[in-house]
Amino acid sequence: MVKKAISAEGLIFLACFLAFFGVIGNMMGGTNMLNTIINTSYALLTDTVFYIMAVAIVAGAISELFMEFGVVSIANKLLSGVVRVVYGMPGASVVGVFTTYLSDNPAILTLTDNEGYQAYFKKYQIPALTNLGTAFGMGLILTAFVAGITGPDGQTFFLPLVIGKVGALVGSVVSVRLMLRYTAKAFGKTEDAVTGDGTQFDIINFRTTREGNGFNRFMEALLSGGHRGVKMGLAIAPGVLIICTVILILTNGSPYYGFTGAAFEGVGLIPTVGERLGFIIRPLFGFSDTSAIAVPLTALGSAGASMGLVPVLISEGVIGQRDVAVIVGMIMCWSGFMSTHLAMMENLGFPKLAGKSILYHTIAGVSAGISANLIYGLVELIF
Repeated sequence: MVKKAISAEGLIFLACFLAFFGVIGNMMGGTNMLNTIINTSYALLTDTVFYIMAVAIVAGAISELFMEFGVVSIANKLLSGVVRVVYGMPGASVVGVFTTYLSDNPAILTLTDNEGYQAYFKKYQIPALTNLGTAFGMGLILTAFVAGITGPDGQTFFLPLVIGKVGALVGSVVSVRLMLRYTAKAFGKTEDAVTGDGTQFDIINFRTTREGNGFNRFMEALLSGGHRGVKMGLAIAPGVLIICTVILILTNGSPYYGFTGAAFEGVGLIPTVGERLGFIIRPLFGFSDTSAIAVPLTALGSAGASMGLVPVLISEGVIGQRDVAVIVGMIMCWSGFMSTHLAMMENLGFPKLAGKSILYHTIAGVSAGISANLIYGLVELIF
């Protein structure tokens, strides 16, 4: 796309950029603001990004081993019938669930690029694979990350993690079913996704493996998965450093002795807005502190960035067990879908449906948070 060198767009952006940082700089002091941005970014890099990368490397290695030695295929065989009933999708789509859960949203595109895989679907079901895969993207990394967090008093978050994943599951059903309802009207339910003969590979009953003996396959899978984890960790870094830094500055307040330019100082804007909207946020999501809404909002663009906020807010006492359950549900369901859905839908050949896909997945993330909140309340009541 070619645009004029000087246009209204550039002037408007410059005005907004200067206004945003001008207001914050006026409140914190220009030098303090710059120092806080740098110090917060550095702290996030050393304390959060490297930790997430370590989790991604280990999770990537485990996921590759599961794929290589047939664990995913076994689960696929066992769960394909359930997927057909719950989601209204062919059993083969469970492979997409596992692929994205073990890696990230776009991983499902490697499957849909194969005509043999598409042959299991009707045309109207193909766009819904974007919604289905996204609801489970980075699931294993999120699970390992939250499982490793401990609170100020040494408490763990296993129960909120489980409840959050159930909430994300509810959100995934909402997203897929809404998308299928729309695409069924647009394309009908009879047209096949693949009109030609195509070479169909029966992924339900067969799987491919690496060449060589078991030990060589084990080592290759282990290292290959680890390398993918490194790439994913590096890919997460910009989102964590840039988005988290801005969110934390907007979320955290100033110290009682005034701004010094230290890491994690802020202007407290999001808590102020959250309090104004508390009459909506608290009943729906049960947040003990309305500033916690910053975490799922960050997950709209980057799951990695939103994960980076969780241990910081836990250590500050801003979020607790119920909050983590809701946050996990929304992070996993949304999984940074705003930054991937357009490209994924275009890759699938349905760019005009991206708007509907984004709308339905936004509703799904809210549903995931509400579900996790209700489930946590029910568990708390029973036990």
